[in-house]
Amino acid sequence: MRVLVVEDHEELAETVAAGLRREGMAVDLALDGPTALERATVNAYDVVVLDRDLPGVHGDQVCRTLAAGGSRARVLMLTASGTVADRVMGLGLGADDYLSKPFAFAELVARIRALARRALPALPPVLVRGELRLDPARRQATRSGSGLALSPKEFAVLELLLAAQGAVVSTEELLERAWDEAADPFSQTVKVTVSRLRRKLGEPQVIATVDRAGYRIA
Repeated sequence: MRVLVVEDHEELAETVAAGLRREGMAVDLALDGPTALERATVNAYDVVVLDRDLPGVHGDQVCRTLAAGGSRARVLMLTASGTVADRVMGLGLGADDYLSKPFAFAELVARIRALARRALPALPPVLVRGELRLDPARRQATRSGSGLALSPKEFAVLELLLAAQGAVVSTEELLERAWDEAADPFSQTVKVTVSRLRRKLGEPQVIATVDRAGYRIA
């Protein structure tokens, strides 16, 4: 999944981003409200982790703008205040979930994954197709019961292909949702990752190339 972390404390933002990347997520950063709105307009995020107290444009207004604009991204609002009144207000602004600081990183990851599952169409917590089984929460993938040792990007690509349920996923969508904004759109990154993934999945091949369209799980 692709996540935007909006947090004005740069050290905390970098720490959270690094942890989420270790969980296999593609993560972009914004340190203020205007940058967050710009990036949310340009990129299709699954989840926005939004600090409420932001410079430039307050987190409340960022949340309102995303909700009013019909953004598909789910918003997880962060705040130093955990009172009921603040949680109610945050949810009323259009946030999908609310987490008080300080928080346990494991809980942050669990909430992000839960929000991502609310995407339309809704996806099951474990993705299964034929001999393949992928559990995003446990970071486990198997074929015919045998574990697969996948890199974070290989895991992310397989998750996107399984989530498509046999539909074609374009190279552009794979690049946009499995990599962050630093990825070179003209590189062979996706092709190389799919090639490695095919080798690890073994025979018979289950990832089909659709000419001039993308890839799908056969």
